[in-house]
Amino acid sequence: MDSNEDLSKQKEYPRFVSLLTKNTIALILAGGRGSRLQHLTDWRAKPAVPFGGKFRIIDFPLSNCLNSGIRRIGVVTQYKAHSLIQHLQRGWGFLRGEFNEFIDLMPAQQRIEAEWYKGTADAVFQNMDILRNYAPEFVLILAGDHIYKMDYGEMLAAHAASAADLTIACIEVPISESKSFGVMSVDEYQRVVAFDEKPDNPTPMPDDPNRILASMGIYIFNAKFLYEQLIRDADDPNSTHDFGHNIIPHLLSRYRVYAHRFSESCVGVQNSAPYWRDVGTVDAYWEANMELAKISPDLNLYDEKWPIWTYQAQLPPAKFVFDEDNRRGMAVDSMVSGGCIISGATVRRSLLFSDVRVNANSEVTDSVILPHVEIASHVKLNKVVVDKGCHIPEGMEIGFDREKDAQRFYVTDRGVTLVTPEMLGQYIHHVR
Repeated sequence: MDSNEDLSKQKEYPRFVSLLTKNTIALILAGGRGSRLQHLTDWRAKPAVPFGGKFRIIDFPLSNCLNSGIRRIGVVTQYKAHSLIQHLQRGWGFLRGEFNEFIDLMPAQQRIEAEWYKGTADAVFQNMDILRNYAPEFVLILAGDHIYKMDYGEMLAAHAASAADLTIACIEVPISESKSFGVMSVDEYQRVVAFDEKPDNPTPMPDDPNRILASMGIYIFNAKFLYEQLIRDADDPNSTHDFGHNIIPHLLSRYRVYAHRFSESCVGVQNSAPYWRDVGTVDAYWEANMELAKISPDLNLYDEKWPIWTYQAQLPPAKFVFDEDNRRGMAVDSMVSGGCIISGATVRRSLLFSDVRVNANSEVTDSVILPHVEIASHVKLNKVVVDKGCHIPEGMEIGFDREKDAQRFYVTDRGVTLVTPEMLGQYIHHVR
């Protein structure tokens, strides 16, 4: 058996926890609003947005940390963090401090100066005294707003093997998406030789003019090196204190900066392409949720070897009632979470989060229904995202007349209609 076969066999089993992962602290940057998600982030930060029927977006990087063997984690918060903090306190309090395991909340406390976080690098800089107290050898910096499954231990091993000062995770994406990413160029040894943050005219990959090598916003720094660079950047009056705009471009010609391909550390790939989603728009959010209801979705949520952890309320199983010709409770090609009752209604190609009620003679098609939603009788929903806590009145139809919907709700370019309690003139009691 050759070395490649050995590696493929090894990856069939849970990876071992190494000294690299034990000596690493992960910082998840979860303070952003995510304004492109429109009204879904009016009352919550983007990492706290519900996803996949029972999860929140931040559960994915958190679960990746635990499954990778990294159990010292800081979550940096700022924008409307109440529901995010509540979720972490309820669902992620099982780590044991006596074993040096923790998830620390790091709100903008103005510890160093009387200002809020000014950029991604400044968010880490303002918590540098906390990091130093934990004395890690490596600092793993993560975005808190992407959906993917990744073994960070593989990336740490590559970082150590290349004797890098900084390693940047990267993924191939269409060149048309360049304005959403930092675009990288690498040499034959995967050393980063150029980096341009959200360029208008990006440099394509040498072997494919239609694709770019994009930064995933995942960085591994040697801890002492990171502190030096953060202090240098903080003293620069011309810096915007951002990793992509300032830190990385400064390092390229001076230090050892390497790229790590996501394809080398992604987990649970169902098809050929590694699964990674930026659910930063209402269209992308709707599509990523809808993918999960397919027969064989690209993201495997049923993977026992790499589970996604979350807080889950103690709810009864989903229930489908009535079996009459004109009143049959049923769901087809859909995901239905705990606490839901489908009462004489039909749900097709949809995703229902926890505690959703769909009443008699209603039809829900190609829709994403967030928790604690009540859909009254004779309602028709098509290609709709319904925010948490909405009560859809009897007889209402949404998703069939774009002009009419746009007068009251938010309708995307691709025809997805977003409905929130405020749009319906309702007040929600649930924490978002």
